[in-house]
Amino acid sequence: MEFHNPSDDEIRAILSRPTTVAVVGCSDNPARDSLKIAMLLKDHGFRVIPVNPQLGPDALRDVLGERAYPDLASIPDPVEIVDVFRRPENLPRIAEEAIAKGARVLWCQLGVVNLAAAARAQSAGMTVVMDRCPAIEYRRLF
Repeated sequence: MEFHNPSDDEIRAILSRPTTVAVVGCSDNPARDSLKIAMLLKDHGFRVIPVNPQLGPDALRDVLGERAYPDLASIPDPVEIVDVFRRPENLPRIAEEAIAKGARVLWCQLGVVNLAAAARAQSAGMTVVMDRCPAIEYRRLF
């Protein structure tokens, strides 16, 4: 199974059109890349909705002024981009949730590679960016 990321023009278009992005695996820990990228996206005009599957009674409830949710299905608003900071073995479930949510882009961070999940998302009409970081892409393309 072969995978090709979108062209630079397509990635530039995704990052140039601020919309709603769900950051799956988002943390409120300033040392974590997920929070740094969430902040970067917010600074570029995106609405960032944190998704933290570890949510429990004492867990994360708010990040960057937005309520955190345990999964994509719990988010009451539409989501266009799903940015994934979870292990590759979690990607098939997340891809299915993103498809059900109606997201148009599945963005998988550095090291988050699952070819079967990418193929499934693409077959559902989603654009898939895999093993890439928005911060690096911003520096590279803008």
